[in-house]
Amino acid sequence: MAQGTDKVLVLIYLQGGNDGLNTVIPVDQLSALHSVRPQVVLPDNKILKLSGTNVALHPALDGFKSLYIEGKLEIIQSVGYPQQNYSHFRSTDIWMSGSDATKLVPSGWAGRYLNNGYPDFPQGYPNTTTPDPLAIELGYGSSLIFQGPTANMSMVISDPTSFYQLVNNQEESAPDTDAGDKLRFVRLTARQSQQYGQVVKDAANKVTQQPGYADDNSLAQQLKIVARLIAGGLQTSLYMVRLGSFDTHNAQVDPSDHSNGVHASLLSKLSSAVVSFMNDLKYQNIDDRVIGMTFSEFGRRITSNASGGTDHGSALPLFVFGNKVNGGVLGNNPVIPGNATNENNLDMQYDFRQVYTSILEQWFGATEADRENILMNNFGSLPVIRDATITSVPEKYDPKTLNVYPNPISEMTTIEFTSSGQAVSIDVIDIQGRKADNIFTGSLAAGKQAVPW
Repeated sequence: MAQGTDKVLVLIYLQGGNDGLNTVIPVDQLSALHSVRPQVVLPDNKILKLSGTNVALHPALDGFKSLYIEGKLEIIQSVGYPQQNYSHFRSTDIWMSGSDATKLVPSGWAGRYLNNGYPDFPQGYPNTTTPDPLAIELGYGSSLIFQGPTANMSMVISDPTSFYQLVNNQEESAPDTDAGDKLRFVRLTARQSQQYGQVVKDAANKVTQQPGYADDNSLAQQLKIVARLIAGGLQTSLYMVRLGSFDTHNAQVDPSDHSNGVHASLLSKLSSAVVSFMNDLKYQNIDDRVIGMTFSEFGRRITSNASGGTDHGSALPLFVFGNKVNGGVLGNNPVIPGNATNENNLDMQYDFRQVYTSILEQWFGATEADRENILMNNFGSLPVIRDATITSVPEKYDPKTLNVYPNPISEMTTIEFTSSGQAVSIDVIDIQGRKADNIFTGSLAAGKQAVPW
């Protein structure tokens, strides 16, 4: 395991940009949602309200609601980054590299974390001390997220079929021709050159029983492999799986029932797969060692479009799940303007690197110096893992440096201050010292900033 811990993090990449407003619904904003996104808004009587909150889940996320009730699911509201980029490719790079939107970084945040613990990789690996892959991702080709400063730190399993071919000594058929002979030779060479193939096979073969996963759910089948490898004793701390496509520009919902459709099907697969995975972890008695996190390159616009879908947006909610997560809802509901246009977007409450920082610190025990080196800045921590001690906090500002206008406040005011580029939280405290509201939490670029309230 990386950095000498037996903890495991499973990243679920929701490819394409998930519609956060139809995933985690701000119940106190339903009237505005009906006004500005009539083509996709969910029926009020079908959303899954979470007791004691102003939040509801998409009807397809019934499994997530059960995890929430059990205290095994945390919803982190409005996660994003400053200067949002709306390109799938560039925004994916930003999320996977952990970089600012204005910087091109050729390595991934998880790759830099692994490189801290194994700086000589891949020279001399695998070895008797570290015989297993440092990270595993399922999908075609390695992604930026596990790219270290000099080498990719992950093993790639292209799909469940190739995994079972490896485990069961099966070979995909090839035509009985000269070209087929060459293809078989290429595949043989690839298997022989895969240094970790045997240890993965050995780990998988130690697990002979797993609870049910849906056969027609690609994410479930990926997570089934992950659970099998963890239970089989593979000393790998980071996994990434994928589900797509969430790029719902059109036909996002069924016109006759908005609780059904493409987006509902994707969320149903997500919910079902994660619940099956959690049940399997419990069955294998490894559920206290594993947490998971969803992420997507961006959310969708506040408004719906004329094609019955939603266009590229900014911030969106993330899910963190597992026995050891804090549980509950972190952050406030986004505010939906009743007159929103396609130019409007959701404000960020939390910088995505605050979530990464929290997991590195609270789950993997990374030092403050290591976290700052990995994420190239100090972003502060959020309460993500239960009983974790947060040693890094957002920067505190001297109230004397704030300029609030107009003052006194009637309907709206603006808070001006100078940011050093670190995490910042702006709270409203009443005269009895109680927190009345949170105006903003996240990271802003260094320099003069103005936040409306």
